[in-house]
Amino acid sequence: MARILACLILFALGCHAEELKVATLHPLLADLARQVGGDRVEVVELVTRNDDPHHFEPTPATLRKATGMDLCLASGMGLESYLPSLKSILPEGARLVEIGSGLPTLAGSCDHPDHHHDEGDTDPHWWHSVDAFRRAATSTAATFAEADPDGADYYRSRSMTYRRKLDQLERWTRRELARVPAEKRTLATAHAAFGYFCHEYGFTALPVQGVNREQMPDAASLASLIGKLRDSGVTAIFPETSSNPKILEALTADTGIRIADPLISDGTTTDSYEAMVRHNVETIVGALGTK
Repeated sequence: MARILACLILFALGCHAEELKVATLHPLLADLARQVGGDRVEVVELVTRNDDPHHFEPTPATLRKATGMDLCLASGMGLESYLPSLKSILPEGARLVEIGSGLPTLAGSCDHPDHHHDEGDTDPHWWHSVDAFRRAATSTAATFAEADPDGADYYRSRSMTYRRKLDQLERWTRRELARVPAEKRTLATAHAAFGYFCHEYGFTALPVQGVNREQMPDAASLASLIGKLRDSGVTAIFPETSSNPKILEALTADTGIRIADPLISDGTTTDSYEAMVRHNVETIVGALGTK
């Protein structure tokens, strides 16, 4: 009996594959990789919280972290304009995977002055659709299984568990957003990043051009912006940390429009995907919803 038990232990130890080493170029992708990969995956965040996911300048220390990586996960859809140059410096054998490449896309462009996307007419902020992130969980499991066939069932099981968690998040999101009346469903933001959110949940996206600039617009441009906001029935503008406070104050002074709490647009200032979604939904409902 002891001999059989010892054999079973050795068999189990032999079946535990070496960890898959996965580098990520976005904090939300790191969360996704951990949700799907569990203890079979070592996640190395090359772009970490509070970094700019649009730009990546690898340092020797960063490249050392990437030593031995099997996969490098990028958001895709043109978010990372540096991908062609990154491919040339990835460790030998590492595979670059754009998670967003197989997801439904929306037309759009980013108005942030520091963001230079290389897909022109494609909105790269797909993670603001819970359905898109749910699909990404499935594709990530398939990507991991291809790199680690022995773990295929494990990845599939974990992705299904995470998808069910996202199902609950989706139901909560729709239930909360139902508190926002139809006449208030214009989402005025300082960054054109919420197209997928608006498409998914029945809002009209209204990015306020120029709010992220350092320089104040001239009087005619400012009057045009105010007129556009009034015509759209906007009651609140949702800024971000890079929004120019002087422009926001000028836009909201004596107009009845207020400055709401900031939304998380690029997903880099949050602990997890779920935390980002809940923050944004609660912020929007708090500013536009009924009690």
